[in-house]
Amino acid sequence: MAVPSPFTEIEVDDRVVKVTNPDRVYFPAHDGQPEATKLDLVEYYLSVGDGIVNALFERPCMLHRFPKGLAGDKVHQKRLPAGAPEWIETVQLFFPRWKRTADELCVTELGSVIWAVQMSTVEFHPWNSRRADTEKPDEWRIDLDPGPECDWPTVQRVAHVAHEVLDELGAAGFPKTSGGSGLHIYVRIPPDHGFQDVRRGALAFAREVERRAGGEVTTAWWRKDRDPAQLFVDYNQNARDHTIAAAYSVRGVPQARVSAPIRWDEVDGCKPDDFTIFTMPERFADLGDLHADIDAHPFDIAPLLQWADRDEAEGAEAPPEPED
Repeated sequence: MAVPSPFTEIEVDDRVVKVTNPDRVYFPAHDGQPEATKLDLVEYYLSVGDGIVNALFERPCMLHRFPKGLAGDKVHQKRLPAGAPEWIETVQLFFPRWKRTADELCVTELGSVIWAVQMSTVEFHPWNSRRADTEKPDEWRIDLDPGPECDWPTVQRVAHVAHEVLDELGAAGFPKTSGGSGLHIYVRIPPDHGFQDVRRGALAFAREVERRAGGEVTTAWWRKDRDPAQLFVDYNQNARDHTIAAAYSVRGVPQARVSAPIRWDEVDGCKPDDFTIFTMPERFADLGDLHADIDAHPFDIAPLLQWADRDEAEGAEAPPEPED
């Protein structure tokens, strides 16, 4: 006779989520850092509840699941896992390449985040559009992605270049660490354009940063054409169905890092390892959600599209469209 899995029940607002195998180790002890269990992961997401819900709110969300913890396989899951309670909300997406639909998680409350963690989700990767019109992004994402030989000080320098260009445009950029080796900057935009226009504007911005960064930045489409010591401003993260880890999302790396919102005046003094599931709860309690008012600062991308027109008139080649 099978022995039932151990479990604990977590109250989240007016929901109760049953968390099975709460003592399963998700992050083994690493470099002086203690191990972290499934329950530790749940408690982390509870501690940053307002922040993670704000980052995911009403966005289609891909889940990066680790059913056996980091020691096991990673599962990239578009469709909502089976067995969801009736109160979990979804949004249906169509994928032209496969001529199929998928019902993805659509977070509207903290309970759905905790339920996804119960289903072994470590990372949350939302779209840059919301379910009211999934084909019209409302978030322009600037991904500062260092090459394999590009160091963190380069990321910091390029972040300041990007900030300078955003200031000149009159756009409010909200930075965060990626939880990996890079840095992201989010800009709220009105949902007036499709993915192709937003990606085209993002490429024009990336080219402007490249011009100002003294050789430290590349916008080369093909990986083979990039200097490994350069930083790639990855405009492709604005293409349809391309997602990156949300603000406050844990990353599936041994350090248990978090993609952490930071202030611009923190860029020079921080490093990715500063932000983990062990350090973020206290930081969030002290600072709250640094991206809380992003919706209050929309930026019209018309100037970026004008830059794109200019670049193309001067002979800049349009890169291929990435597949969904």
